[in-house]
Amino acid sequence: MGVKKEPEKYNEANQFVDRHIQEGRGPKVAIYYLDQQITYSEVHEKVNQTGNALMEMGIGLEDRVMLLLLDCPEFVYSFFGAMKIGAIPVPTNTLLKPEDYEYLLNDSRAKIIVVSEELLDCITAIRNNLLYLRQIIVVGKPVEEFLSFNSLLKDKSIELETANTTADDAAFWLYSSGTTGFPKGVVHLHHDMTFAAEHYAKGVLQITENDITFSVAKLFFAYGLGNGLYFPFYVGASTVLSPKRPLPEHVYSMIERYKPTLFFGVPSSYAAMVQLERAKENYDLSSIRYCASAGEPLPKVIFERWFEKWNLEILDGIGSTEILHIFISNMPGEVKPGSTGKIVPGYKAKIIDQDGNIVPAGNVGTLMIKGHSNAAYYWNKHEKTMDTFIGKWTNTGDQYYQDNEGFFWYVGRGDDMIKAGGIWVSPVEVEYCLMEHPAVFESGVIGRADIDGLIKPKAFIVLQEGYEPSGDLVSELSLFVKSKIAPYKFPRWLEFVSDLPRTATGKIQRFKLRQIDIEIDIASSSEDS
Repeated sequence: MGVKKEPEKYNEANQFVDRHIQEGRGPKVAIYYLDQQITYSEVHEKVNQTGNALMEMGIGLEDRVMLLLLDCPEFVYSFFGAMKIGAIPVPTNTLLKPEDYEYLLNDSRAKIIVVSEELLDCITAIRNNLLYLRQIIVVGKPVEEFLSFNSLLKDKSIELETANTTADDAAFWLYSSGTTGFPKGVVHLHHDMTFAAEHYAKGVLQITENDITFSVAKLFFAYGLGNGLYFPFYVGASTVLSPKRPLPEHVYSMIERYKPTLFFGVPSSYAAMVQLERAKENYDLSSIRYCASAGEPLPKVIFERWFEKWNLEILDGIGSTEILHIFISNMPGEVKPGSTGKIVPGYKAKIIDQDGNIVPAGNVGTLMIKGHSNAAYYWNKHEKTMDTFIGKWTNTGDQYYQDNEGFFWYVGRGDDMIKAGGIWVSPVEVEYCLMEHPAVFESGVIGRADIDGLIKPKAFIVLQEGYEPSGDLVSELSLFVKSKIAPYKFPRWLEFVSDLPRTATGKIQRFKLRQIDIEIDIASSSEDS
C-alpha cells in the first residue's frame, strides 16, 4: 500500500493578499475609501497585524469571528486577517435588529465580533444574552469599555505565517438573507472565492488589474463580497468602498469621483437611479465598461430605461449565498433583456421536475446548479443541508425554464407560485407587466383567497413620483394587465404602499407581504365590527 499524501497547504488570504506583494503590486492602490488611497502593501501589513491581534486574543483554527461592519478598509483587514490564521470570518447584515444579532452570534458561536461604532448599540443591547462572545472590537472612535481596532493593531507585527489550512477547510461563512424566515449559516471553503472570481469575474467580465470596481451591494452579503472585495483582489485591481447608504445621488457622485470601470447594481438601485431628475446632465458614466445586476431578476423595462439613458447594457445574472456568486448571466454583446442569460462557463445547470427528471426546453422546473464554489453545507442544519445540497448539485429553489437558444428565464420561487383557477401563475410575470405601466415604480405580487376560498393574485404597488392612488388608477392598471397577459393572471386586488419588504440582496420578501395582507384583513374586520 502506498502512503497517502497530505492535502496541500492552501489559504485564500495568500491568493488574494500576499500574492500581490510577491508579484510587485505593493505600491498599487487596492482600496479607495473616502479620501484614502490604500495600497496593497498597506492592506498586506494590516491583514497581518489583524491576524496577529486575533491570535493574541486566543483565536485560532475554525474559531468564528463575526464582522458587523459598514463597508470600510477594516472589513478587508478583519476578513483576510481571520482567514489567514485559519479562523472563520462571518460577515453579517448591517440592517438587522438586536434580536437578529443575538440569534446569529449564538448560532455561530462567534468568540469575537468586530463592529462599526455606528452599530455598537445593536450588540450592547443584547450583550447579556450572548452565550459565546468573549470580546467586542470597535471600529471608529474608541469606546471605553471595549477594545479599539486601531489601538489593537498599533504594536502588532506586520509579519504573519499562514495557518496550516487546505483548500477544503472552511474559510468563511455567510448567513443566507432568507426570503422565508430564519437565516442559515452557509459554510464556504478556501477554494470557493477563487473559483467564482476565475469563472465569472474573469470569464464574463474580463476583469484585469486595470479595473476599478464599485458596488451598490455591500460587502456583508455574497454578491457584494465578490464585487467589492475578492473580484478586484483576485487580479490586483482597485475597489471603491463607501459606508454610506447607496441612494441614487450618492451612487452617481461616487461614479463621478472615482471613475469605476465595473459597476455592480441591483434592480431596485437601477430603477431609482433612472428616476433621478437631470442625472444625464449632472453625471458622467463614461468610465463604466460593464454594468452587472443580481440579487433579484432585472425587469426588461428597467433594462430598457437604463440603456436609453446611458447607452450601457446591464448584464443581469443570478447568484446565491449557497453558490457564492453569479452562475447564470447575460454576456457582453449577448444580452436578452428580461432573461437571466446563459450558464457561466465552469458551472452546470439542469431544470428538473418534482421527480428529479430533466424537463424539456420551455417547461418550468426547479433550477439545480453544479460548480466548485457551491457551499459545503449549512451550519447546524442537517435536514436543510440534505434538502439543498444533493450530491454535486445545489437546489436553488428557483423556478426556471430554458428557451431554445439556451437563455434561462426566471418564473419565481417554488413557494411563491400562485395557483389561480387551477393554473400556475408566476408572480414575477405579473410584477413585470405592472411595471410597464408609467404609474408603477415597482410591485410585489402574492396569492390570496377570494370570498369563495379560491386563490387569486394580489398586487402591492409603489407608485412613481407624481401619481396618487385612486379608484380610476386601480381600474386602469387592472385593464392594462388584462390587455398584456392572460386575463386570469390579472391582480384582483391592488394595494398601494410606500415601499416593499426586501432582503439585503434586494429580493422581495413575499412572506412579509402575506403577513401585511393578513394584518390589513384583521384591521378591516375590526373597523367593520
